Amino acid sequence: MLDIKDFSIFENHANFDFKGLLLKVISYWKWFLISLIIAFTIAYQINIRKEKIYIMETMVSIKEESNPFFTSNTSLVFNWGGVSDQVNGISTILKSRSHNESVVDKLEYYIDYLEQGKYNFVDSYGAVPFFVDIDKSKGQIAGTLIKITFLSENVYQVSIPFESNSVSLITYSTNTYSNTSVKIGDFSQKYKVGEQVNLPFLNWKLQITDNPGFYKGKEYFVRFNDFNGTVANYRGIGVEGDKNGGSILTLSMQGGNKARMVDYLNSTVKMLIKKQLDGKNQFATNTIRFIDSTLVAMESQLKQTGNELKTFQKDKNIYQIEDGGAKVSEKIMSFDLEKDAIARKTAYYNSLKAYLNNNSDYSRLPAPSVAGIEDPNIVANVSKLIALSTQRSEMAYAVKSDKIFKDFDNQMVAVKNVLQENISSAKIALMSDLAMVNAKLGQAESTVRKLPEEQQELLKIKRKYDLNDNIYTEFLQKRNEAEIVKASNLSDIHFIDSAKDIGGGLIGPKTSANYILALFLGILIPLLFVFGIFFINNSIQNTDDISKLTQIPLLGVIGVNKSAVNLAVFDKPKSALSEAFRGIRSSLQFLYKKQQVNGSKTLMITSSISGEGKTFCSINIATVFALSEKKTVIVGLDLRKPRLADEFQLTSPLGVVNYLIRQNSLEEITNSTSVPNLDVILSGPIPPNPSELILGDAMKELIEELKQKYDYVILDTPPVGLVADSLELVQFADVTLYIVRQNYTKKEMITLLNTRMKRGELSNISIVLNGYENKAKYGAGYGYGYGYGAYANGYHEEESKLGFWKTLLNRFKKQ
Repeated sequence: MLDIKDFSIFENHANFDFKGLLLKVISYWKWFLISLIIAFTIAYQINIRKEKIYIMETMVSIKEESNPFFTSNTSLVFNWGGVSDQVNGISTILKSRSHNESVVDKLEYYIDYLEQGKYNFVDSYGAVPFFVDIDKSKGQIAGTLIKITFLSENVYQVSIPFESNSVSLITYSTNTYSNTSVKIGDFSQKYKVGEQVNLPFLNWKLQITDNPGFYKGKEYFVRFNDFNGTVANYRGIGVEGDKNGGSILTLSMQGGNKARMVDYLNSTVKMLIKKQLDGKNQFATNTIRFIDSTLVAMESQLKQTGNELKTFQKDKNIYQIEDGGAKVSEKIMSFDLEKDAIARKTAYYNSLKAYLNNNSDYSRLPAPSVAGIEDPNIVANVSKLIALSTQRSEMAYAVKSDKIFKDFDNQMVAVKNVLQENISSAKIALMSDLAMVNAKLGQAESTVRKLPEEQQELLKIKRKYDLNDNIYTEFLQKRNEAEIVKASNLSDIHFIDSAKDIGGGLIGPKTSANYILALFLGILIPLLFVFGIFFINNSIQNTDDISKLTQIPLLGVIGVNKSAVNLAVFDKPKSALSEAFRGIRSSLQFLYKKQQVNGSKTLMITSSISGEGKTFCSINIATVFALSEKKTVIVGLDLRKPRLADEFQLTSPLGVVNYLIRQNSLEEITNSTSVPNLDVILSGPIPPNPSELILGDAMKELIEELKQKYDYVILDTPPVGLVADSLELVQFADVTLYIVRQNYTKKEMITLLNTRMKRGELSNISIVLNGYENKAKYGAGYGYGYGYGAYANGYHEEESKLGFWKTLLNRFKKQ
């Protein structure tokens, strides 16, 4: 049990002793030591069980790359915005759900490859000798560990414990869940490496990696996780801009598997580069798609007019027919090309206007240059509209702010309105140009009508053929330009340092922080416990407590008995404890002298409750009187719970009760002891009416007879706080000693003692503090007859310290 020491400094705030408080807390060093050992053991176990945490990084730069093949005639690229806009956009995309879904799906990171570690499962991605090629269109058992045991290099065993008759399946192609029935128990089946596994809950091919190493007989585990949950984990990728360079981004990830993080960081950047390059090629891609669809129609027309020309030239002298119409034909061709260019521009404007009015996604618009439009306003606005539309679709998966979307929508509406105004102005100009071309074409055609009929027919067929041929050639040229631009485009995102495991990178667990926390808690918990015990404790702690609670004098202080027997004075007469009892003997003799008690002297010893050391003090005080060659007797008057027989190892059934009922004489109930000059009278058989026996005349006769025979009569009485027997014996006592035990006697018992004193129920009373120990402040021992620390060297017998088990055994024997 935790003993409470001297904490009296708390009760006198005017003289608060911080040094004393510290010393008293230090007296509990064993508790602090045990607490620290436990705390550090727990911290150590946590540290060795925690998964090691690493950080991997990659660094990229964002720089606008211009296409070396871009000219004013191609106009097939668009700008994502300034570098600052790109950095912000890229940071957003890297954390977006759609982007991370693409990366997770590509790497299949929803599949865990695990090994059984010393304390838990370890992520062994990149270290296992195999990988599973799953059928994404079929269900896989979700969230359950699948054990893989390699029986040989080409044969493995699948083991799955089924605890219920139904398991959950996940189909990754649609990201949906379903259930299937299974048989409760352990499923186990052997398969060959590369063999297709088709089970209701498992569909894969297990393949061995290029450099598997030795894996025969080893066990691994595979687990299929939730796709959305896996994506959510990777959306926490760290993206930080360089303070010194606004166009540089550092991507970082933390986790327990460095190979997994390296692959993810590099893959997420490569995926971003691909998307960004696809965005830059959007014009070229749209243009190629438009030209390819147009060329299909042009090929058919060109073939048809070619066949007509061949049919006409058959069996005719074509050179003679062509003579005279060549110049007119060249003029008409030039006018036809001008008219077709105007028609194509007009058709593009009409198509663009209809698309703007009927659609909200403008990312698939073809470049204006495909129709020969070089108006810088129209080219710039179409490019800007495609850029805004592309950015908005990318942000739809990452940004949840309606305000940002409204800003984009407002910008696109503004650009669309300006573009429609540009289209209207351009169409008016084209109508004017078309009128002029038609007038010139009309004049040329009137000249043709004057030629012979065969020449007119040839010019008509040739005119149609040459027009189709020129248009087809022009479209082929533009398609080549678009392919060149697309092939030569460069991404604005570049690796500076790709992610790579070069060793190191360990950032956790924070073992030092755990040990610091253990130190803090190891000190705080026992400290709070000590203070808590003190504040809820209401027992006597020291002599100051007694002096504050009562005016009854303190006669002496008895230390803790550390020997195996209660006859401490007789067993070790030179011990500090013996000196404490001799000090009480001297004080008693002074009291007897002060009260002018001559001849035989009586001493009554009582206490508040059982267990305070009343009998212990009785036999040792009697012993010191006996050792001083005074005839002494101890009378066991605790008729309800006698203990004297055990202390002196007496077996006589006779005692005080036998005398009080007139059954035996004083000589018959008196027992001699091994202590010279010390006799003991036991209490005898337990009577049904102890109080009435004590009140009888026989009790007076017993005391008178004892006083005639002995120098000192020690009355070992029952606790005054429990029964009234002791109060009836006060009349026979010259001095009464009230035993108080440190950390045992409650303070309210002293208050009750004061009340009995005021009522006159007790007289000539003094207090003895028993079981006192105060190592915190004064070292080994205390000044009231319990040694003087190092200053007592040579005056007392040295008491060897008992071990823990011997001390426990001694306490058990005393009980």
